[in-house]
This record gives sequence, structure tokens and C-alpha cells, in this order.
Amino acid sequence: MNKVLVTGASGFIGNNLMNYLQSKSFKILPFSRNFGSDYKKIDSIYLDNEDIEIIIHLAGKAHDLKNVSNELEYFIVNTDLTISIFDAFLKSKAHTFLYFSSVKAVKDHFDNILTEDVIPSPSTVYGKSKLAAENYIFSKVDLTNKRIYILRPSMVHGVGNKGNLNLLYKLISKSIPWPLGAFDNKRSFCSIDNLVFVVHELISNPNISNGIYNIADDEPLSINQVISLIGKSLNKKPILFSINKNLIKLFAKIGDITNLPLNTERLIKLTESYHVSNLKIRNAIGKDFPVDSKIGLIKTFQSFNM
Repeated sequence: MNKVLVTGASGFIGNNLMNYLQSKSFKILPFSRNFGSDYKKIDSIYLDNEDIEIIIHLAGKAHDLKNVSNELEYFIVNTDLTISIFDAFLKSKAHTFLYFSSVKAVKDHFDNILTEDVIPSPSTVYGKSKLAAENYIFSKVDLTNKRIYILRPSMVHGVGNKGNLNLLYKLISKSIPWPLGAFDNKRSFCSIDNLVFVVHELISNPNISNGIYNIADDEPLSINQVISLIGKSLNKKPILFSINKNLIKLFAKIGDITNLPLNTERLIKLTESYHVSNLKIRNAIGKDFPVDSKIGLIKTFQSFNM
């Protein structure tokens, strides 16, 4: 039985991933502050558990939409912690390492299709801290024969997920008109079901090459399509208003300095085009993703009403 160490195990992705891998007969060692674990002692964890074969590093500091976090904290958690855990991996008997980075380590805004060949130039401290960790990891790849993967998921959603999609759902469920109908975009999402499927395939197939892989559902969707899917999950027709874009942007700027639910950062996340290619990972795995883009979102929205 393969033994897997999962950092950040108590989070949304970590919890879903542990359940999925356990269903596939993997033995999971959860490593999280919520489980009483101390990341500074990860070396001793390895010494006491020499049968660990795989480490999946999920722990990190998420992007702060309110911009109240200390910048140094991003590098302490996302970069320095990753370096410590990766160094422990290199010294251990484990043979496979998966690091969860983000598409934001490449570009915060991108008008074309984002592939793994795009040269990274993140503009936020979150993206920069993730990229710094990536760079350290791949500075060591040629020095070891171990399997090393960096995953860059797009916006992950699924049962138990909270965030912007939950906010959208609440608005539509209350029959509040959607005011952003004038925005036309294409955005990639990532169903948690597809994400855990990819992780399982990577750790189960030793023939998949080391590297960076974008993770996204097959079909990018517009914000208006997402609103329609929310309506479908609620069995109601949503109300869409096409309010002038400049007026909406002004309202978002007011939200930057007040406690309004819409601010500039959230508006960008909701309305910008951000198409992430999953072609590289699909070719590497050689299998179709299990969940359709639209069906995955409907499943997520239906879970909000449970």
C-alpha cells in the first residue's frame, strides 16, 4: 500500500484529495496545523515514517482579495515553507513530490490561451511567492532521479468550496438581478473531481515525465454561462442586466475603500477572460477528464443548497 504525506490536509482540496486517494487504497498521512502537526518538524516525520513514498504539498497562503496580508507572510508560507518541505523530500526515501502552485504564478491577467510555455511574470506578491517556490524546486530537478511535478490549477470548485462562486449563487438564489450581463469573457475553471483524478494519475503512473502542468476543465465558460448554470441548478431563470461597464467599474472602485461585496479585484476575477490550456496534462495522462465543465459546476452549485 502506497503511503502519501499530504500537507495542508485540512483544506478544501486536501480533504477531497485524501478521501479520493483513500478510496483508491492509498494510505494517507495528513499533515496540517489543524491535525496538530508542526511544519518545522517535517524532517522528524520522515525519520519516523521511512515508508512514505509520496508527498503532496498543498499547504500555503491563499490570495487575499481584501489586500490586508503582510507581503512577507506570502514568502514565508508559500516559498520558505515549500523549500523546507522539498529539501526534506530530497533527503527522504520518498520517490514522488507534487507541489500545488497556481496559474497566478505565471500571469495574473492574460488575454490569450495560457499554456505551460508562457514565460511567467506575476504581478501580485501571491503569484511571485508561488513562482519563487517553483524556481527553487526546478533548480534541483536535474540533481535527482526522483519524480517531481508542479501543478498549476485554475479556479478550483466543488462540494464544500466557498468563495466567489458561492457569492454568485447567493445572489441568484435570492432572485437578485445579475448586473454584469454586458461583460463577455471566457474563463477556465477546475472541478475538484478532475483535479483529484489528475493527482491520482500522476502518482500512479511512473512513466509521466517530470514537469509543470496546468490543470483546468476542458471548456472555458463566460460569466453569463455560469449564471445560467446557477439558474439551472435552482430550477429558475436568472435575471441578467447589461449595465454600462464603466459604471460597474466605478462601483467596484468604491468597494475598494468600503465594505461592499464587489471590489475591483473581485470584478476582475468575475469578468476577465482567463483561458487555461489543459492539453499538456491530458496528453501526459492519455485519458479523458471524468467531469464535464458544465456538469461539474452544476454539481458545485447544487451542493451550496445542502
